[in-house]
Amino acid sequence: MDLNTPAPTPSDAPLKVAVILGSNREGRFGPVVAAWFLGRAAGHPDIEAELIDVAETEPPATDAAAATAKLARADAFVVLTPEYNHSYPAPLKNLIDRHFAEWQAKPVAFVSYGGISGGLRAVEHLRQVFAELHAVSVRDTVSFHQAGALFDDRGVLRDPAQADGAAKRMLDQLVWWGRALREARTRHPYGG
Repeated sequence: MDLNTPAPTPSDAPLKVAVILGSNREGRFGPVVAAWFLGRAAGHPDIEAELIDVAETEPPATDAAAATAKLARADAFVVLTPEYNHSYPAPLKNLIDRHFAEWQAKPVAFVSYGGISGGLRAVEHLRQVFAELHAVSVRDTVSFHQAGALFDDRGVLRDPAQADGAAKRMLDQLVWWGRALREARTRHPYGG
C-alpha cells in the first residue's frame, strides 16, 4: 500500500458527517436548528458530526481552508438551510461552488426551516445542485414550518416527537447510504 493512501475505514466505523449551517445573516435562526440537530446526531451511535458554519467561511471571518478539510474528510453531509426568496442562501451556494471532489459519491441530507414552506423549496433547489456534483441526496428530510414558533426562548423544541422521528429516519437513511458509498469509494475510487 502507498504510504500516502489512507488506511481503509472499517465498514462499521461511525460516519464522519459534516453538518453545514447554511446562513450567515445577522439574527439568524440557524444556530437554534443546528443545536437541536447536533443533539439528535450525537445520540446516533453510527455518526460523528462536525459543524461547518458558513458565517466562518465567508469574508471577513474567512476560514475556508478549515471548511475544505472538514468537507474532504466527511463521509456524508447534512445541510441546514433556511429558505430565502424560494431558494437557499448565497453563502451556502458559495461554499458548495468552491468545492467539487469533496462532494462526489457521498450522501447529503437536508434539514430546512422557514415560514409556511419550511424551507422545502430551498431543499428542492439543493437536490439539483448536489446531483450535478455527483452527490446522492437522501429522500427523507426534516422541515420546520414557522420555525420560530416551534422552539421556546431557550431554543428547545416545544413538541419534539414528530421532528425527532423525522431526524431518526433521515439519519438512518444517511448512515445506510454513507456506508454503502464509503465502501464503494474504498473498493473503486469514484471517477465522475
